[in-house]
Amino acid sequence: MLFNKTVAVVVPAFNEEKQIGRVLSTMPDFIDRIIVVNDCSSDNTAGIVLSCLRGQCSPAAPISESRIETPDNQYNTAELLLKKKQQQDARYYVPSEIANETPETDRIILINHLKNGGVGAAIATGYKWCRDHAIDCTAVMDGDGQMDPAELEKICTPVLTEDIDYVKGNRLIHGGARLVMPKTRFFGNSILSILTKIASGYWHISDTQTGYRAISLAALNAIEIHKIYPRYGMPNDILVKLNIAFCTIKEVKIKPVYNVGEASKMKMHKVIPTISWLLVKSFFKRLWVKYLFRDFHPLFLLYHFAMALGLVAIPYGIKILFIALSGGQVSTITMLAFLFLFSSSFQSLLFAMWMDIQDNERLYK
Repeated sequence: MLFNKTVAVVVPAFNEEKQIGRVLSTMPDFIDRIIVVNDCSSDNTAGIVLSCLRGQCSPAAPISESRIETPDNQYNTAELLLKKKQQQDARYYVPSEIANETPETDRIILINHLKNGGVGAAIATGYKWCRDHAIDCTAVMDGDGQMDPAELEKICTPVLTEDIDYVKGNRLIHGGARLVMPKTRFFGNSILSILTKIASGYWHISDTQTGYRAISLAALNAIEIHKIYPRYGMPNDILVKLNIAFCTIKEVKIKPVYNVGEASKMKMHKVIPTISWLLVKSFFKRLWVKYLFRDFHPLFLLYHFAMALGLVAIPYGIKILFIALSGGQVSTITMLAFLFLFSSSFQSLLFAMWMDIQDNERLYK
């Protein structure tokens, strides 16, 4: 426990037999539960985790049932209905089974996916276990050994002591980031960070692709875990979901760790287009859900006004370009129409972005 509150770490693992043992053996003592989600690995990942499980020095303290149960009375109707829905949503997760014989007291919990679901789906499975067991703070550490366990405490502390809903590490603000991160990774990460700022509404964040993060129990109950994007776009998608739920966020500086024996499975040339399209859809979902249905805001109108005028301006721009290239004379009306539409669209966009930044300032700590 940390600050007298329960802490768990979810470790998504896919073919990590070379690294998973070291990841588990270096976990700090304050971690109450380590939830390893084996995403249908074809190597000996599960076997190594079981070996670590059997080698535990002492059993972990059982989780109090009183933390999980909600009194059945008229004041808790919403809470009880939420729990009922969460139980019904269990069918949407990747089918899995717990390998432990005594999961109630084992510190390491091994959950085996029965089919490969992707890193996001593995994290969702781990999040579900922690939410169902009312863990106060749930961190995520990848199974490839690229995260320093010594930094877990500073990742979890804001969740436990400052009522922050979501804490994420940021490698890009570390002075040595450019020196150790592969250039393609650094460039791709920067592009996706910019797009995620716009899509999520968390305008002050960067290094959106880091997997080192911690989330509160309240935040896990505020979002639909089973709808988290199942693959590498998970860190971007969950930020949008958290923003829609008005969750607070904080970043802490962490060390970029590379060349520790990990084998990257992410192909940036495939990931960037996929995640970019995910973020475009997520942006519009955030606008409609958060700024129309839940809490109307003028920025909803300004964003859509800017896009509508921009679309109307495009044919005028193409016409002007075609005439200019052919050596013709652009009419005054055509030029004025384009300038009016473009300037109005651009101005509306700037106002909408400014309002967006101001409105979400309260969520960034």
